[in-house]
Amino acid sequence: MELSLHRLRMLHEFARCGTVTGAAAVLHYTPSAVSQQLAVLEREVGVELLEQVGRRVRLTEIGRVLARHAAEVLAAEERARIALEQAQRTVDADLTVGMPATLAGSLVPPTLALLARRYPGVRVKTREVVPEETAAAVRDGDLDLAFVLDYPGQAPASWAGGLEAALVGREQLYLVAPRGTRGAAGPVAMEDLAACSWVASETNTEFGRALRQMCRDAGFTPRIAHQVDGQSTAMAMVAAGLGVTLVADLGLTLRPDGVDVAPFGPPVLRRVLILRRAATRDRPAELAFVRAALDTAQSLGLEQDGEAAAPAAP
Repeated sequence: MELSLHRLRMLHEFARCGTVTGAAAVLHYTPSAVSQQLAVLEREVGVELLEQVGRRVRLTEIGRVLARHAAEVLAAEERARIALEQAQRTVDADLTVGMPATLAGSLVPPTLALLARRYPGVRVKTREVVPEETAAAVRDGDLDLAFVLDYPGQAPASWAGGLEAALVGREQLYLVAPRGTRGAAGPVAMEDLAACSWVASETNTEFGRALRQMCRDAGFTPRIAHQVDGQSTAMAMVAAGLGVTLVADLGLTLRPDGVDVAPFGPPVLRRVLILRRAATRDRPAELAFVRAALDTAQSLGLEQDGEAAAPAAP
């Protein structure tokens, strides 16, 4: 009997997700393709792995046994790939990296350029992802690594299940207001902005939740006049006199004419992190990417105070 690693991965995802549809979404196949491959696996092993229970399909007892062994086989395959990378004199690998739209035009491009100069054999594909899907995509192996944003005082990120994060740097948040509308210069207090109209993202983003929490902590509910996700678009609307917004350090490179920028007192910070699986922490290609991100963030002036140790370059 010869078992296909490809079909064992499908069985593993079916066992983990509980449905053919869920497994198909993780593996980027159609549900019918997953069902067909599981049927082929059943014929290969000569026993039923799935059974119909009402409207649902579930694993048989033998199916659960094989699924447990499939998880072990897939983990061993991943360890073997890492060992091969470590044994090579040059780093040659493919990475898929997730990123929030906020960083797609600031931190990510110079990080990729630096990595390409240092390790031309590391080929990176990037994909914009929404925060709510990032941790699951990394945990499932759909992404090798992902940038995430964390607002410790307002909307702290959380994850578990074999994931870990490396601190890339800290950004300060600033108020962006139409030019000339602020009275005194210097730091601004959030409680002084209760009467303002805001240009901000919705509550389904960490940035939107963080802003609303900042306002609640200051004793008011923000009046969101315009719901906008992109920082450059938000600042353009501010320049047109349509409200105020918040922007972090990296986003200030996109600020248009016609706005004033002021820090908060005390400063408001957010963390830029790279999320990855603990099982692959020693993979050379991932270490190379994280190192490039750390060095790029430092060159852009992000605060790095030693909270997280920088990984050694491979």
